[in-house]
Amino acid sequence: MTQHEHGQPAQTERHDQTEQHETYDVVVIGGGAAGLSGAVALARSRRRVLVVDAGEPRNAPAAGVHNYLGREGVSPAELLATGRAELASYGGEVRASRVDAVRAWDRDGTGFVVTLADGAELAARRLLVATGLVDELPDLPGLAERWGRDVLHCPYCHGFEVRDRAIGILWRGPASLHHALMFRQLSDDVVVLLDGHAAPEGEVAEQLAAFGVRVVAGSVAEVVVEDDRLTGVRLADGEVVARDALVVAPRFTARSPLLESLGVEPVDQLMGDTVVGSHYPHQDPSGTTSVPGVWVAGNVTELMAQVMASAAAGLMAGARINYDLIEEDAAVAVEHRRALLAMFDQASWEERYAAGSAIWSGNPNPQLVAEASGLAPGRALDIGSGEGADVLWLAGQGWQVTGLDFSQVALDRSAAHAAAAGAEVADRCTWRQADLRAWVPGAGDLAAYDLVTSQFFHLPDRGMLELVPRLAETVAPGGTLLVVGHHPSDLHGGHRWGAVDMMFTPEDLVPLLDPGVWEVEVAETRARQVPAHGDADGDAHEDAHAHDTVHDAVLRARRR
Repeated sequence: MTQHEHGQPAQTERHDQTEQHETYDVVVIGGGAAGLSGAVALARSRRRVLVVDAGEPRNAPAAGVHNYLGREGVSPAELLATGRAELASYGGEVRASRVDAVRAWDRDGTGFVVTLADGAELAARRLLVATGLVDELPDLPGLAERWGRDVLHCPYCHGFEVRDRAIGILWRGPASLHHALMFRQLSDDVVVLLDGHAAPEGEVAEQLAAFGVRVVAGSVAEVVVEDDRLTGVRLADGEVVARDALVVAPRFTARSPLLESLGVEPVDQLMGDTVVGSHYPHQDPSGTTSVPGVWVAGNVTELMAQVMASAAAGLMAGARINYDLIEEDAAVAVEHRRALLAMFDQASWEERYAAGSAIWSGNPNPQLVAEASGLAPGRALDIGSGEGADVLWLAGQGWQVTGLDFSQVALDRSAAHAAAAGAEVADRCTWRQADLRAWVPGAGDLAAYDLVTSQFFHLPDRGMLELVPRLAETVAPGGTLLVVGHHPSDLHGGHRWGAVDMMFTPEDLVPLLDPGVWEVEVAETRARQVPAHGDADGDAHEDAHAHDTVHDAVLRARRR
């Protein structure tokens, strides 16, 4: 925060290579239940979030989603459409695309540059990877075409729908025993198809026999389908075992080369001693990974998670990501606040002005021009006059102006600018040094000025609420008090972290003026365009949240 603004800075430069990319707080890779749930949680926390989704949901063949409280039986497509609409209602975005690459961004702190299939690059402070898994099915003719319909794997996802029907279990080891016992709970007619594997022995054979599960030897040659429904399986010897549904144990493989490129390696998923798939591990229930800034949720890390569990995991990840960002934002806010408070030290201002030939553009502030152009010239006091642009403009309009500022370097520079403008302007300008944190109007200032103007002067700890009444004492009867500052609404999204107690609204200032003495003529917030990557008070942005529009708090009051 600077003490005074004069138009725009003399020059700006980009400090962050990510500024050339559209920036999000979080990019979610994968738009299933986990990704959308995490994105909604983030969007509801007013984070800027983008879901990148390739449109290939694992459960697309299924007729409905089950065990999802309140949404039982909803089609996968409808659930995703509803989730996308909910996300959009909170300002989140979905982009139909594929992420081709991710790399750490070229700046301090945690963040990533995400490259999409069309070559577009996005910057993200955090990543949530929810790309799910791939079901690697047995290579059996006709099987893949029936997947998710009458070729199944999960008794909780599809079991009730095939209750009391003839069910076959394609034997693949421990997972198949698990299937046989669980589907037997749903139907009296369950057979195990060994498909060339050795017959179960010992306790496994006893369990199957005790449950009345028949074991069929021989290799399975193909799935038999009639009238778009599975009717059985044909063995290698030609025998057809009539079945209404076939249960298989696919290999569950979470595939995300993006995670591997960042340093998160997949690990095997075991059932007993048997590898049944691979997943990307997380370090805690919220889905943190070994790579700072990267979270995982859903089947990419929990192979057995159903839709509701994946949605819950996405919620937990989104909540933790949001707080991780809050912690980073808090650290940035403290750092910026310390820097801002240091600016109210005179030595800091002297050093800042002395470091270059100009800080400000030399143009008068637009709200001063808008509000003072119609006033009859008289005596004026400009608070925080900086390099003198506002004082010189008023003098050019015929005013006798006193410029008051903290920095002697700025005052000397202002006097030089006045001299360069010619004697007619210079003779109307007076320059005074004062620390406005403790400044009290002297006898010569009381009711002495027809215009008192403060343009983008800010003090810490709500100091402007103490200064404005002192400024009001210097306004002559019939004179004008004009106070303009940065509106706190511009703080949203990380803009000017740490400055919240230095800003004010017009509504903050109005109660400071006795209505019996003052007539408030203008108390409003005005939008104003500034160059991208240029701060409204003249500083170059050092983040990717450059505002093209800023908002000025404007108070103009006339002393009766």
